Amino acid sequence: MIETTASRLGVTASGLVLALALFALLPQFGSDYLIGIGLTLFMWIALTESWVVLSGMTGYISLGHAVFFGIGSYIAVLGWGVIPLWLSILLGGAGAGLVALIMGYPVLRVRGPYFVILTFGIAEFVKFCVVNVEAGLGKAGRLLFGAPSLETLYYIMIILAGLAIALTYWVRRSRFGTGLRAIRENEEAAETLGVPVARYKIAAFALSAVIPGMVGAVMVLRVTYFEPLQAFNPVVSFTIISMAIIGGSDDAPGPLLGAISLVVVSELLWSSFPQVYMIVLGVLLIGFVLWAPDGLYGRLTSLFRRRVS
Repeated sequence: MIETTASRLGVTASGLVLALALFALLPQFGSDYLIGIGLTLFMWIALTESWVVLSGMTGYISLGHAVFFGIGSYIAVLGWGVIPLWLSILLGGAGAGLVALIMGYPVLRVRGPYFVILTFGIAEFVKFCVVNVEAGLGKAGRLLFGAPSLETLYYIMIILAGLAIALTYWVRRSRFGTGLRAIRENEEAAETLGVPVARYKIAAFALSAVIPGMVGAVMVLRVTYFEPLQAFNPVVSFTIISMAIIGGSDDAPGPLLGAISLVVVSELLWSSFPQVYMIVLGVLLIGFVLWAPDGLYGRLTSLFRRRVS
């Protein structure tokens, strides 16, 4: 049994590495349109995988990832032309992680719908703080000149997606991840058994914020324009949750499947039915919540177990 599980994990990891290697060849033969879709896909993979580290494993559903994405964008904009690109991306992740550490202790003291509402409220609060700061500086928006090429940003995003997948894999199989899942099942019982609940939750919150901060730093260079209302758009958080629900699971393959499915379906619907594609996506999401709450990965895992047995 242990050997079978280990071999399956090895095959899965090898498959992911091979897939990333194949996608790395896309700029060699793909058009700018395909590279742009690939960039968007890996962006959502990185964001959804990082969200699972907190929300998928602890059950604390966060609507605050948009604020980490926006903070990373803002730091990259402030550092553009002053510091190297790699340093601005790292600082975007570090800044988002620091904000998560600061807000983690008071925010994570509530749970359930109160936590959801509080994370959404804090995201809006930070967004309008940035809006007021920019207004005070006389900036309605910031243009970025001399941004890196689409291919460069694509390769950076592949690396970030790979890091996010590796992070979710590691957390899921570590003692830390076991503690997070114990918190999800019964927080009081986990604390009684010696799990450092407060420290684990804050650590997961900070870890889940770092990747979105770096992703935001990269994507603002893609659009070459920073505007706070766009950078801190709550749609980012809602889309992440949709992908996590569709993919299912608190393991890396779930959000990966969810991100791929939603990006592909969105592209197909947008090109064929631009007026109603959001309605169709909403119907799909409702269907998964009602009839497939374990998501695509859960259903595929169940089918695999039935065939094996």
